[in-house]
Amino acid sequence: MAARHIEQRTPDEHTPLIAGRENIEAGVSTFSGDEYHHPESHLSTRNVHRLYISHFLSTWNSRVFEFGAVLYLATVYPRTLLPMSVYALARGLVAVVFASAVGYYIDVGNRLQVCFNDLLWQHLLACVEKLSSILNMVSVEKDWVVVVAGTDHAGLRRLNAQMRGIDLVCKLLGPLFIALIDGISTETAINVNLGMNVCSVVVEYYSIAKVGLQVQPVASRFDWSLLTVHSSYYFRHPYFLPSFSGALLYLTVLSFAGQMVTWLLSTGYDAAQVAVVRTLAVGFEVLATWVAPWLMGKIGPTRAGLWLVSWQVTCLASGLAIFWHFDSQPFLSASGLVGGVILSRLGLRGFDLCAQILVQEGIEAEARGSFSSTEAAWQNLFEICSFVSTVIFSRPDQFKWPVLISVISVALAVLLYAMFVRIQRGHLVHFPSCFGPERLHRSGERALERISSFSDI
Repeated sequence: MAARHIEQRTPDEHTPLIAGRENIEAGVSTFSGDEYHHPESHLSTRNVHRLYISHFLSTWNSRVFEFGAVLYLATVYPRTLLPMSVYALARGLVAVVFASAVGYYIDVGNRLQVCFNDLLWQHLLACVEKLSSILNMVSVEKDWVVVVAGTDHAGLRRLNAQMRGIDLVCKLLGPLFIALIDGISTETAINVNLGMNVCSVVVEYYSIAKVGLQVQPVASRFDWSLLTVHSSYYFRHPYFLPSFSGALLYLTVLSFAGQMVTWLLSTGYDAAQVAVVRTLAVGFEVLATWVAPWLMGKIGPTRAGLWLVSWQVTCLASGLAIFWHFDSQPFLSASGLVGGVILSRLGLRGFDLCAQILVQEGIEAEARGSFSSTEAAWQNLFEICSFVSTVIFSRPDQFKWPVLISVISVALAVLLYAMFVRIQRGHLVHFPSCFGPERLHRSGERALERISSFSDI
């Protein structure tokens, strides 16, 4: 199969590039000027609700299984963390190695067939659950929502924000749910986990199938030789920088996951306090699903992304400063870092939504899956690096080094995204008209005239 020609275009400074939105009737893309004109939008209330149902069930089962697997392994191997570490590392490596193949499969496959296969793999074959979750994320969050929204830019932002809200609810409640069931017995938890996965397959597939896309893309032959072409395409694309910046944010231990929670317990926090601060962090993440769309509506996704990622690094840097300054007082030091991390979650999730909008609107339809799955591979690679950092610096008193690495990673992400903003807009700071270069020049000339008049006197 011959490689598809993919045209790269630099977006206009003021008009977002809407690339790769299929013409549902004719199956081709047509451009007029700098913007794509979609003949039809599928953003009806029924379609939106069906997408939400399918996405909720998929995300809920993934979160429940992800946390449940930790509990199950802890029951079987109660005196060692080695099996859990090997399991997490293996999942991450599988995602890194095969993510590009998954994305290419999304690009060349029939949408409904791709989703159907994903549901079977994700719910019935746990050994490839990680890849299936990537497949679901890319095919639904990065592809289906774009086609369903059509040319409705505001609708696309609402879809992204609300689906991210679903993610966060599942992230908060899924682990709690399976932990309560596991408290009854591990066997009961495993059976409940399996039962939910099996029962939700039909509902998920029915919901996604009824979204009502009129014409599915014609399935093509899978050609392994084109994987290299699509992978290199990621690095050459104008939207590489915002995508890679978002991936860099996964190189962190500041996320109230297992690494940070274990460290907090060693500093004097108890389980209840950890639960409270984790809930507060998720609360700020949910708040981001409201703030980011509002801010994008005011100043656009490019500038909003810069504001939000700058907020994130500012909060983390402030928390790091308190953490290092009160190093001799572990609880106070930890609390300063916790406060910075909680506040930073608003910037993290907000920036994630802005970057997602840019990628969705800037990537051609025929490469949307490959691009997003390559991004997911980098996310998993950086997540593995964060695990390695706590393997190397494993003692609680050494946690400051993984923290420093995490903040540096976020700072690098800000730098890369600022480069993207500078390239796209021609400047970083948007001065009000009263502070524009021409106004400042005129003010300077008037000041010189006044000085001259005084000298004449």
